[in-house]
Amino acid sequence: MPVQPAASGGIPPLARLLGLSGLLPQLGAVALLLSGDPQSRFSALAIAYAYAAIILSFLGGLWWGLAARTDSAPRWLWFASVAPSLIALGTAWPWMVGLRWPGPSLVVLGLSLIAALLVDRTLVRDGIAPDGWMALRMPLSLGLGVLTLLAAAL
Repeated sequence: MPVQPAASGGIPPLARLLGLSGLLPQLGAVALLLSGDPQSRFSALAIAYAYAAIILSFLGGLWWGLAARTDSAPRWLWFASVAPSLIALGTAWPWMVGLRWPGPSLVVLGLSLIAALLVDRTLVRDGIAPDGWMALRMPLSLGLGVLTLLAAAL
């Protein structure tokens, strides 16, 4: 059976639901940080860091997939597609060498997640992303980016 496009906005309702549920791990980490429990602080920060790094890398994979399905993907998109994984890996460097972590790394990840919207907007403008892409990406990138910045501030 052929795949049918979504009725509203090009993004299936299940994708919206699962995407929004993807904010739950970061919400949980922030809630744990807000609880003030000193024994769970490092674990909550580590979870917030790891989840933001994984999702940032995932965004790069999405962009790579969109580039791969486009006959003439712009050259910049291939570079943009690998940047999120490299940024995520780079944010682990302070931890690897014993510097202050994960606060500054969380800031870089949070800002990178929000800045990813610039790539998403360009993908829509150039007709590479599907209809409804920004309606999905806006709350997800802003939501995760803000929650990650909040975790860094707590």
